[in-house]
Amino acid sequence: MTDKPTLHPRNRHQGRYDFPSLIKAHPDLARFTITNPYGKPSIDFANPEAVRVFNRALLKAQYGIQHWDIPADYLCPPIPGRADYIHVLADLLAEDNAGEIPRGAQVRALDVGVGANCIYPLLGHSDYRWRFLGSDIDPKALASAKAIVQANGLNKAISLRQQSNSKHILSGLLQADERFDITLSNPPFHSSRDEATRGSQRKWKNLGKQDPKRKLPVLNFGGQNNELWCEGGEIRFVTQLIAESAACGHQVLWFTSLVSKASNLPGIEVALKKAAAKAVRVIDMGQGQKQSRMVAWSFHDDAARQAWHAQRLGKTQA
Repeated sequence: MTDKPTLHPRNRHQGRYDFPSLIKAHPDLARFTITNPYGKPSIDFANPEAVRVFNRALLKAQYGIQHWDIPADYLCPPIPGRADYIHVLADLLAEDNAGEIPRGAQVRALDVGVGANCIYPLLGHSDYRWRFLGSDIDPKALASAKAIVQANGLNKAISLRQQSNSKHILSGLLQADERFDITLSNPPFHSSRDEATRGSQRKWKNLGKQDPKRKLPVLNFGGQNNELWCEGGEIRFVTQLIAESAACGHQVLWFTSLVSKASNLPGIEVALKKAAAKAVRVIDMGQGQKQSRMVAWSFHDDAARQAWHAQRLGKTQA
């Protein structure tokens, strides 16, 4: 029996949240703070406004992000899990770089589906000073992400681009001379709104939040259609991402995606074999009761990946 995955050792969010420090950074959080059944300070995670203000305080106190907000009903991400993905990516890049994590502006990452919250570029730039390109099919989400980037003076570190064809993920997105060291994607988990709603209802039940006197949000953490579900669900999205990645494999060192459902792995492995990926990694991740995993693939063999680091990233060490 294996231990459940826990937060990455470099994750800033080990242990309980320091609510006094968070309230000091963002005093508005005080009006959303409650005492949980264990007598500890917390917030009501069934209240979307509370989660949004909590994230704002966390980003300000832990990452120096002074301005952060999202439109109503857009996905409000749980930050510790998002940070874990960034740290796992850093470890993956270190594999082919003599164990040393490449840092600095020469490292370029592509966030596929950056969303209105822009969370991965904010965390990745804060922890490793990487440069990011965030793509999305939703112009309103991109406008929100752009407002966050501009408000924090991060225009040189984070750029944004719309995928103009909503049926594609990577096809037609990249310019011919662009190179990326890593891509990341947190795909829509569900195949329909009904499936997403049932998932939220299960979560509220498991958390003991269901109360006939109380109206709970239909979707925990919010979320628009393309953030939480797509036709065919997660397996369809990831296998399409793999198929499209083959055409631009020479432009990217490592492609990656989160995979929430372990039952999707066999189909993903078939797609990777069909695409002729030369290297594949499956890395378990977890946070509390939630378990996930990251799948990474590259069209460069071991020697080519090491040469990539020597040519592009050799001078980025901090």
